[in-house]
Amino acid sequence: MNTANLQMEGTLLALAALCEALQRKGVMTGDEIAQALTCAEAGISSRAPGMSEANREAIRFPIRFLRRAMERDGSALDYAAIAAGVGRTRDGARSGPAE
Repeated sequence: MNTANLQMEGTLLALAALCEALQRKGVMTGDEIAQALTCAEAGISSRAPGMSEANREAIRFPIRFLRRAMERDGSALDYAAIAAGVGRTRDGARSGPAE
């Protein structure tokens, strides 16, 4: 596996743990964290005109990963399971009605 992929995996797991700690300590609510992630994802549209859909999806992945990690039911942070959930969500959205 590419070292950069492993670094991304570690970074996302660390950020997910930090988001959970912020929520657990009452620094931010789950809704506030979700809103911050939504804001981050909305920022992608400013780069959209010159970018392929595959590149936009690559940028969206870590944001969606963190959102999905925050939706867990207290289970362990499992990168493969969370990433698979992100993929299923994206694939489901793609197979839905056209916008």
